[in-house]
Amino acid sequence: MEQEKKLTERESLLIIQQMIQTAKQEQKDDGKGWILWGWLLFTASVLTFINLKTQWFSNNFFWNLFGIASLALLLFSTIRSLFFKKTGKVKTYTAELFQKLNIGFFISLLLIIVAINRGVSPVLGFSLLLGLYGFWILIYGAGLNFKPSIIGAYITWACAFAGLFVETFDWTMLLHATAVLLGYIIPGHLANIEFKKAHWQEK
Repeated sequence: MEQEKKLTERESLLIIQQMIQTAKQEQKDDGKGWILWGWLLFTASVLTFINLKTQWFSNNFFWNLFGIASLALLLFSTIRSLFFKKTGKVKTYTAELFQKLNIGFFISLLLIIVAINRGVSPVLGFSLLLGLYGFWILIYGAGLNFKPSIIGAYITWACAFAGLFVETFDWTMLLHATAVLLGYIIPGHLANIEFKKAHWQEK
């Protein structure tokens, strides 16, 4: 009985070590997704702000372009995952959690976009979008133990709250661009730097 107890303790320690090692591996995010989507959102916001002053195109022109680009990227990502699956890659609990989080995020995003198109004020609608961004960023930052993302989430929420009190869409676009810059782009680049450092150290 005592021998079985010792064996169980050893197995428990081994399991804990494996969990720690898995967690370390999962905490390596290259930040490329945040950088890509961040710059797309930032560009659409800034160009829309300029367009509101110049009236070159319709107010929705650059967001329509962003929508087309988003659909193209999602289609490309889906095709690549279907036809170029990486063999031998173990799916971890955190990876599955983030996958479900992504599904929930995109469903919520779609609901807000439809609500804006159905009559919700874009000024208030984009504040709701920023609130959703902040939640998404916070969960990722907490899950990966990445402080820049956690800080970025609170900044994004601050911009969302401020957006509830502005009256014109140009200020909404400035707040949106600021939130994306501090919540997506800068943390994404910092994550990419850390990822590259860890990659070189492993070599």
